Amino acid sequence: MHDRKTILTCAVTGNLTRPDQTPHLPITPEQIANECLAAAEAGAAVVHIHVRDPLTGKPSMEIDHYRDVVDRIRRQRADLVINLTTGPGGRYVPSEDDPKIYAPGTTLLPPEKRVEHIALIQPDICSLDLNTMNSGPDVVINTPRNVRKMAAVIRSSGVMPELEIFDSGDLHLARDLINEGTLDGPGLWTFVLGVKYGFSASPETLMYARNQLPAGAIWAAFGIGRTEFPMVAQSWLYGGHVRVGLEDNIYLEKGVLAKGNAELVSKAVDILKSLGGDVATPAEARVLLGLRTH
Repeated sequence: MHDRKTILTCAVTGNLTRPDQTPHLPITPEQIANECLAAAEAGAAVVHIHVRDPLTGKPSMEIDHYRDVVDRIRRQRADLVINLTTGPGGRYVPSEDDPKIYAPGTTLLPPEKRVEHIALIQPDICSLDLNTMNSGPDVVINTPRNVRKMAAVIRSSGVMPELEIFDSGDLHLARDLINEGTLDGPGLWTFVLGVKYGFSASPETLMYARNQLPAGAIWAAFGIGRTEFPMVAQSWLYGGHVRVGLEDNIYLEKGVLAKGNAELVSKAVDILKSLGGDVATPAEARVLLGLRTH
């Protein structure tokens, strides 16, 4: 049994989950904010936020949407830890005729543009993806040079980077960036398990990843799809924090859609408590992470 409480993050909408997959996916800034607040009531201490075009439901990077969501949350729950994504803007789809030319679906942006909202809104945390990998038929590209540029903006904004790790090479890159001083160590890390061509969602993989971390690192892990809840238990057993949410999985159980993020959070809380654990409040999470308190 851990001598500290577990930080539960809820990733409420994401970038890849589609509205046609579930009618419960939040789309508008109001819906996204309300899902964050409901997740907090259910036991989440941190909310991980993407935004979407309110008319089409497609992923968006519109700063006004981010600001709207964050303002709505802060007006009601100033204590809730806000984690904004910086993942969008790294996808490349090659043209079939000439792979040097991008095809529709490519989202590549200058690194400074991908963190513009971080500098303007200054959330508590923001994700920093370290992965360059195959993702379905496409490629996600985060070069070391671009990661360094994004990290510089994040640091100057006074925001804590959450290092999202999809495979072993990402771990080694992050450790190099810490050793050279680009990132502060020992760091806040999140292992993404179950993405095809990345880390598998297995106890062996998670133990390997955990054992590569610098001493004193704070870490969490989560599983994609049907591995979401098994990885809640596995991460806790290995000493990590946890994450659930409609970004990662839309089912409460086999064949049963979750009616919202709060249901996923509640199930994760039940799993943790059944193992003898307990979840941190937002205030307790702030202390554990060394964030400013409210």
